[in-house]
Amino acid sequence: MDSRDESLTELVQQSLYDIKQDGVPPRQVAEYYRTRAAGGVGLIVSEGVVIERPSAKNDPLVPHMYDDEALGGWARVIGAVHGAGGRMAPQLWHLGPRLEPGGTSWVAPPPIDSASGLRDWTLPRIAPMTEEAIADTLAAYGRAAANAVRLGFDAIEIHGAHGYLIDDFFWSVSNTRTDRWGGATLRERARFGAAVVAAIRAEMPDEMPLIFRLSQWKGIDYDAQVARSPAEMADWLEPLTDAGVDCFHCSQRRFWEAAFDGSDLNLAGWSKSLTGLPTITVGSVGLSSEFIGGGVSTPTPLDEVVRRLERGDFDLVAVGRALLADPFWLEKLRAGRTDEFLAYDPSMRATLT
Repeated sequence: MDSRDESLTELVQQSLYDIKQDGVPPRQVAEYYRTRAAGGVGLIVSEGVVIERPSAKNDPLVPHMYDDEALGGWARVIGAVHGAGGRMAPQLWHLGPRLEPGGTSWVAPPPIDSASGLRDWTLPRIAPMTEEAIADTLAAYGRAAANAVRLGFDAIEIHGAHGYLIDDFFWSVSNTRTDRWGGATLRERARFGAAVVAAIRAEMPDEMPLIFRLSQWKGIDYDAQVARSPAEMADWLEPLTDAGVDCFHCSQRRFWEAAFDGSDLNLAGWSKSLTGLPTITVGSVGLSSEFIGGGVSTPTPLDEVVRRLERGDFDLVAVGRALLADPFWLEKLRAGRTDEFLAYDPSMRATLT
C-alpha cells in the first residue's frame, strides 16, 4: 500500500446499527459508503463484520459476512464504493467474551467464546474454548475472507483489539490457558491471532493487503498493557507478521500519547520501527475529545499528526468520527478549508448522512 497520498477512515460500527436488517446491509449503507469514497477517502474500512460463530455478535443488527442475503448487501456496498473510485476493506470481527448488551434485548446463543472463560470482573466464569471450537472459529474466519475476496473487496482487516476474541488470547490477564493457545510469554499467547491471520491469508490473493488492528487498551480496562516494553511488543508482532500481516492498524484513545517510556513514538510508530511494515495511526484525530468520552467534539488542528506522518512514524491516518460528521472532511482538508470542518455529535451515529 502506497500510503503517503492516501487516507483511511474507519467508520465505527455503532453508526450503522439502526439501519441494519438482521445483519444485512441495506441500500442506505451502500450510499453512505459511496459518499465517503466520492469525498476522496483513499481506503474505507467497514464497521465490524462478524464471522459465522453463534456468539460472534451481541445484537442481531450487527452485520455479518456469510449467507446469501448479507453477501448480496455487501456486493451492493462494494459496487457503490468502486463506482465512486474508492477502495474498501471489511473488518472481520468476533466479539468473544465482550458480549455486553447491544441495542436490543436479544441474547447471543451459547457457547460464549473466550480464551479462558473470563468475561469481565462482574460476570460469572464460563467455559474456555475447546480445540473443536477454536478449529471451527479459524475455519469461519477463512470462509468470511473467501467471501470478501469473491465480492471484490480491495483488502481485509482483522479486528484483534479492544478485548474482543483475538485480543482476549493476547492479554495475560484474560488468557490463563496452559495448552498451546496460552503461555507465559506474549509470543506464545499470539499463536491464536497468528492462526487467524494464516486462515485468512490462505484465502486471499498474494497481492491483496491484510491489515491487523491491535490495541493495548480494553473496553473493560483502559490502562491495560498487552506489551509492557518494545521487546514484548516485538514478541507480539513477529508471529503475526510471519503469518501474513501486511499492515498494523494501531488503536489508541489519543494518537499523540507515547506507547513506552523513553520515546515519543506512539503504538503505530513502534509497530513500524519493530516490523518495518506500514502502519496506521488512529485516536481522536482532528477532534477535541476521544470517542469513549461521549459528548460533542469540536475540530482541532492537525499539525501534530502531520508532523509525525512526515517524520515517518506511520504511513496512514485513520479518521472516524470526523468523517461521520462530514463526508467531505478530506476534500476540505486538501483544499485548505479546515475552518469549515464540522463538530461531531454522538447523535450522528444514529443516522446515515
